[in-house]
Amino acid sequence: MSEHLFSGLKVIDCASWIAGPAAATIMSDFGADVIKIEPPGVGDPWRARSTSGAANDYYWQLTSRNKRSLALDLKHEAGRAVLYRLAADADVFVTNFPLPVRDRLKLAPADLLPLNPRLIYASFTAYGEAGDEAHKTGFDSTAYWARTGLMDAVRADVDTPPARSAPGMGDHPSATGLYAAIVTALYRREKTGLGGVVRSSLLQNGLWANGCFVQTRLFGEPVPHRPTREAAPNALANHYRCRDDRWFIMALFNEERQLRPLLDAIGREDLADDPRFATKEARKQNAQALVAELDAVFATRDMAEWRKILDGVGVTFGVVGRIDDVAHDAQMQAIGAIVPFADGKTLTVSSPFHLEGETKVAPRYAPAVGQHSDDVLRDAGYSADEIGRLRKLGVLA
Repeated sequence: MSEHLFSGLKVIDCASWIAGPAAATIMSDFGADVIKIEPPGVGDPWRARSTSGAANDYYWQLTSRNKRSLALDLKHEAGRAVLYRLAADADVFVTNFPLPVRDRLKLAPADLLPLNPRLIYASFTAYGEAGDEAHKTGFDSTAYWARTGLMDAVRADVDTPPARSAPGMGDHPSATGLYAAIVTALYRREKTGLGGVVRSSLLQNGLWANGCFVQTRLFGEPVPHRPTREAAPNALANHYRCRDDRWFIMALFNEERQLRPLLDAIGREDLADDPRFATKEARKQNAQALVAELDAVFATRDMAEWRKILDGVGVTFGVVGRIDDVAHDAQMQAIGAIVPFADGKTLTVSSPFHLEGETKVAPRYAPAVGQHSDDVLRDAGYSADEIGRLRKLGVLA
């Protein structure tokens, strides 16, 4: 039995930026051999997007760990011939190139699938592959976050400007969706022996993420903008600030069982008998007053103290985390969400699921542009002379 689930699976990552490549990253976590196709020179433009401007781009390390880089000029006929040779022996081909670019470079399904009937062609786009906007370019901020109503829905109130998304916030969930499509196709291939095309898009994944509000509206019900925190309709499902300026959000939905223990624990058992808050309906009618009462209470202690108190009475709540918290979060490390690179020096974010009985690859650092070009071509049967000729032609870097 192979060491890892996908050992022996050959994946061509002929994509850029995040969503498509990240789907290949998940496969690499389970042992797949992922060949990253990049243009010679600067390589994938995602390499240079770190906000730090560091030479060793941090975003790139996350999305391209475990991969082998082949720097190949696909505008050159000889470069495409190399790709075709690799595709003929591959299991999965991932691309998010715009549809016109695929046609121009002859990388469409009609070009690759005849070379290998078992190939899974994983196609990712911004807006899908039908309709007037099929050829439109987009990023997760524009197609996943803005277009689907998420950007509008999470505003603090109707007068607050829409909130910008964090880098990759829509791309990484979308990558998981594309990965699911690929694995579904691999299962079908086990039954039929044939590959085929799987498709996903930022637009469709964003709608899925915003599905609760969208489905409500599709049934004709209104979805009003959420009120401010101070005017929340349910004071027990709201967020509060502690003395040390840390926030937490509470989700106390079993009020009949949990309210009195909560009020006892925070030293405000008197509120349980206050006519304004004595019943669920009364609390709803006087939610703003209850928010004010709880604001005053939670401002008296630091988050660490409240965390012990709330955990002690079984209240469902979540600390509003900060990026600086993650490296020291024992729970994230315990479940394997944050794991060390193979050298043990640096941590990275693991893919978001596990299979019992299967181990993931110890993450390897992302490659430099073309770092494995010779190795990949040798594995594909190219001789030293052939590799040298491709390099003289400028096809290989």
